[in-house]
Amino acid sequence: MQTIPLASSRKVISYSTRIDIPLEIRTQVIELLNQTLATTLDLKTQVKQAHWNVKGINFYQLHELFDQIASQLEEYIDLIAERVTALGGAAMGTARIAASQSAIPEYPFDILDGKDHLTALADRIAPYAKIIRAAINQTTELGDADTADLYTEISRTIDKYLWFLEAHLQA
Repeated sequence: MQTIPLASSRKVISYSTRIDIPLEIRTQVIELLNQTLATTLDLKTQVKQAHWNVKGINFYQLHELFDQIASQLEEYIDLIAERVTALGGAAMGTARIAASQSAIPEYPFDILDGKDHLTALADRIAPYAKIIRAAINQTTELGDADTADLYTEISRTIDKYLWFLEAHLQA
């Protein structure tokens, strides 16, 4: 096991692996993936917050949509964490880490109406999508096509869900 200090004062834990990506590159990718993991965990819990608390005429439809989005995010959480460990890192995926490292704002707790939840989720998913696209570029520049492909998969799905949310708001 090797611990590599980072500029952000966090450390990336690195384990021996036969993957042919240099340690310096893997370290940068692991740090990026762990940041994404924290934000994705936070986003998933925010979507569940909307799922549990939505009210109004479109309750059932939105309740189901929000659950579908949360389930998809759960799958991506697992894929992101597994990519970290495949690269020889330790996945940093606790609720406390997610809360302290997430790149999206906190969810409002004082809303019930479906339209307000749609807006709040769109206001969080749009910046998340931007973060994911930036990660595609970063991992491509670092020469890690596999991680870039993972981010591309996430990007396509997140853009689709943003479209679903915005379509409700455009009516």
